Amino acid sequence: MMTHVDARGEPVSGASETAITLYEKALAQLQCYQGDPVATIEAAIEDSPEFVMAHCLRAYLFALATEVEAMAEARASFDAASGLTTSARERRHLAAIKQFLAGSWEGAISALEDVLIDSPRDALALQVVHLSDFYTGDARSLRDHVARVLPEWSADDPGYHALLAMYAFGLEECGDYARAEDMGRRAIDLNPHDAWAQHAVAHVMEMQGRQDDGIKWMAGRERYWAEDNFFAIHNWWHLALFHLDLDQTDRVLSLYDGPLRKDRSQVMLDLLDASALLWRLHLRDVDVGERWMELADCWEPLAGDGFYAFNDAHAMMAFMAAGRDEAADAVLAAQQRAMAGNASNAMMTNQIGHPVCNALRAFGRGDYATCVDLLRPLRSRLNRFGGSHAQRDIFDLTLLEAAKRAGQLALVRELANERVELKPSSPLNQRYREDAARRLAEISGAAMF
Repeated sequence: MMTHVDARGEPVSGASETAITLYEKALAQLQCYQGDPVATIEAAIEDSPEFVMAHCLRAYLFALATEVEAMAEARASFDAASGLTTSARERRHLAAIKQFLAGSWEGAISALEDVLIDSPRDALALQVVHLSDFYTGDARSLRDHVARVLPEWSADDPGYHALLAMYAFGLEECGDYARAEDMGRRAIDLNPHDAWAQHAVAHVMEMQGRQDDGIKWMAGRERYWAEDNFFAIHNWWHLALFHLDLDQTDRVLSLYDGPLRKDRSQVMLDLLDASALLWRLHLRDVDVGERWMELADCWEPLAGDGFYAFNDAHAMMAFMAAGRDEAADAVLAAQQRAMAGNASNAMMTNQIGHPVCNALRAFGRGDYATCVDLLRPLRSRLNRFGGSHAQRDIFDLTLLEAAKRAGQLALVRELANERVELKPSSPLNQRYREDAARRLAEISGAAMF
């Protein structure tokens, strides 16, 4: 018999009031990326072993890690909840987790949509579907899954700030920058520690080329997002991008050696950010010393996972820059195995991840024409293997630099024109366009004589 409800009035099975309080704390930690939600939810389970939603929250925390080893923990939580007395809503959560365990992002999203249709105030379902939309690169759903339920909430509801933060990010990924920034700032006003809202506003400024505003936004609020926050490294990465766009490479390397890599984190998201930042420097011919070696050492045990194509691409960057050909071979072999399966990652790898990794391999080997040939057809559909616009821009930058090194100057000019129109404040964009135009003019002039 269900005699308790969560903070938004949803009935829960098998929980004491103490366990519900701990559940709400873990959920709030997840929403703000603060503290240790795993430890908190495990305390709730210890208090109430039959608390179904506590087991579900723990399963989601591991299922969303995009790491092979984490899935065993997700499976353990699913198994612990499967034999318990459950409500219809809780059974739908278990159906979603089952889809994650089967490797189906689409199936999990569909099950979570079913939860939200009948229970639009289910904060956990919304949080998980939002992150799933991000991992599948579905910008429209990042926005619209939140828009569907937003009228059913009020500013007085616990976690309302998280809805605004998620909506802000969805709006930004759909190009509605003014509304995105407004929503993100409103979320921050409700909860200054909302790291996702901080991140959403940073994305707006990144896309608009507002580098100085972005630096002020991040540095001025550092005490809120950089302390006791497991999303901090990604937000440091955003700060580094603003400096990089201004050609402040010394500052970028200082941030890399400081908050980004000082702890040598092996968390997947942190490895992604490290690869993405060093590769941007690599494209500019910036000497990063031995930094690639340390990073490649962290990636190498994961080379054969073939679990999530977006991760594979960032591992390949590290292996090619560090000269780890065997590890690069292991990535491609793992992708071949992944493409033979029927999980969501099979499609992601086949359509995007495998050609991207081959393009990065070609770039690393100096075969720039092949890199261009592989990347050009992918530009309009890179979202299919996840990430944000800001994250996926690294592949556009790789294409641009490969075209330059391959001597395809007309293509460089056209690609640079695109970038300048979108972000005229970027010295890099201006430099690519001016250099291509100058070299084309020189060739044209020489041909006249």
